Amino acid sequence: MAATFDEIGKALREHQQFVVLGHVRPDGDALGSQLALGLSLKQLGKNVLIWNEEGVLEKYSFLPRAELLTKPPATAQHFDVVVALDTAIQNRLGNTLAAIASAKLWINIDHHVSNPGYGDLVLIDSDAPETGEIIFRLIKSQGLPMDHDIAENLYAAISTDTGSFQYPKTSARTFEIAAELVRDGDLDVGRISQQLYENYPRRRLELLRELLRTMRFSECGQVATFTLSLNTAAELGVIPEDNEGLIDHLRAVHGVIVAAFFEELSDAKVRVSMRSKDEMIDVCAICQKFGGGGHALAAGARVRGTLEEVEQKVLEETGEAVKRACIS
Repeated sequence: MAATFDEIGKALREHQQFVVLGHVRPDGDALGSQLALGLSLKQLGKNVLIWNEEGVLEKYSFLPRAELLTKPPATAQHFDVVVALDTAIQNRLGNTLAAIASAKLWINIDHHVSNPGYGDLVLIDSDAPETGEIIFRLIKSQGLPMDHDIAENLYAAISTDTGSFQYPKTSARTFEIAAELVRDGDLDVGRISQQLYENYPRRRLELLRELLRTMRFSECGQVATFTLSLNTAAELGVIPEDNEGLIDHLRAVHGVIVAAFFEELSDAKVRVSMRSKDEMIDVCAICQKFGGGGHALAAGARVRGTLEEVEQKVLEETGEAVKRACIS
């Protein structure tokens, strides 16, 4: 059921055994939010595990107490409360689901408009540009513990999912929350930003070079794509987190309205990431047709098929959406 901050705060205080989960292929918002809430609960004296299918990613290993982010164990465990963060579709929790034997309560906190509201207590704020902002408001409204480590994790969550405070849903409240985190947490913004945006491995640049070789534009130049095959990924020795954010190079091109990135996966599926510059072209609606979801301007899906098949299907839908937007 839809829940308030007070109802969730009450549940957090009344129970003892927690696991905090995030989605597969996690980004800074998922990981930062997981760590922030997990650390706050630990300071309340709770027993807390923080799981993700990939564990801690190399890129985000600088986050305070990042070592708490672990892969789930092979043996399923029992919990009082499972908290799912930043995860629009429950199956995107990946193999963490199999590691939960039972739970008295499921809490679902998210900002994706496509979230169907799974769980017992559900708090979805699609106006929030990231989940980190919701966790901040939860902590503050409920008087939960907040310290430097929690503040830094929340700042990283907010910064990354707003595109460093550039994306459309970034609001005055977003800046006010960031300012409060910097002030009260005594954060070194320069150091955090350098770790987030100026600390990539060389292989990521080599990956971008290869992706640009596959770059394609539609006839009118409004749709841009690139693709990554398993062979190319293996030859470059890249890991999944290396391609985070690379789609923005396509979106940044003048005249491009929709950018799409197609990545071949090892399970005979293709990971589709889409970005739009215009809410008239809702990429979430496009991705939902393929079992995915997200936001109007940023969405994704995992689609069974070859790179060529999936790219053709998705681009056909995208072309129709562009036509409808132009006609209207």
